[in-house]
Amino acid sequence: MWAITIGDLGEFGLIARISQRLTQGPDVDLGPGDDAAIVRAPDGRVVATSDLLVEGRHFRPDWSSAYDVGRKAAAQNLADVAAMGARPTALLVGFAAPPETEVAWAEELTDGLRDECAVVGASVVGGDVVRAPLVVLAVTALGDLGGARPLTRSGARPGDRVAVRGRLGFAAAGLELLSAERTEPAELIAAHRRPLPPYDAGPEAARLGATALLDVSDGLVQDLGHVAAASGVRIDLDTSSLPVPAVLGARGLRHVLTGGEDHAFAGTFPAGVALPETWRVIGQVTEGTGLTVDGEAYATGGWDHFR
Repeated sequence: MWAITIGDLGEFGLIARISQRLTQGPDVDLGPGDDAAIVRAPDGRVVATSDLLVEGRHFRPDWSSAYDVGRKAAAQNLADVAAMGARPTALLVGFAAPPETEVAWAEELTDGLRDECAVVGASVVGGDVVRAPLVVLAVTALGDLGGARPLTRSGARPGDRVAVRGRLGFAAAGLELLSAERTEPAELIAAHRRPLPPYDAGPEAARLGATALLDVSDGLVQDLGHVAAASGVRIDLDTSSLPVPAVLGARGLRHVLTGGEDHAFAGTFPAGVALPETWRVIGQVTEGTGLTVDGEAYATGGWDHFR
């Protein structure tokens, strides 16, 4: 059967086609179709973040469906908003692709973006499409703080406890399996294709009095190292407290410490805060600088685009 390509539809035909697949949430006064969208910001401040996904670098079409790529692209940006203690409201998506790309692929991608947004009540409100030699997604996410203070990386203080919510190491283990041309355990493969951020952990951490917070996108050691540097403190992780499920295999601890893209939430909390069972204490904040694991320096190994 002959497949319709993006080149067949043209730019405006593609925009019209994928816009029909989108739904708009309560924060959107004007969605796709005009020069710009209008998104409400009740707090008066807008939380904004952006990310890029490049074919062959962040995803492979032979490993992930277009729907998976859409869910992943939305998730990693929505998680950044939630990590500030905010409620995600909208996504803007720049989509570049070769003209021979099938329209069905772009539609599945749109469905993935839409469905991940629906998890948090956000919407895709606009963007742009251009011709390129490979698929590139440029995603901008917006959010609203609802009157709360933002959670940053610079608030950790000596005496705080370090805690994490969400799974760690699953996406990295899945990537390792796919690289070895393996398809089991399916749970790990699925984790690489589509993260499951605990979005409500951000606003929850704010209510609990967190002093610092981020989502784990580049590896626990590397990301908490950013918190230590921004806060001017030392963070020590206790490996006996880390969640290392058996499904992660023999390299489980390393995956937990250095694997990214699960988008768990890691934060620091005053010692007197009673944390819910969903949060797991994994370390301490002390005087000093840097990050240690069981009191010793650790080769970070996390993700770095230019290393």
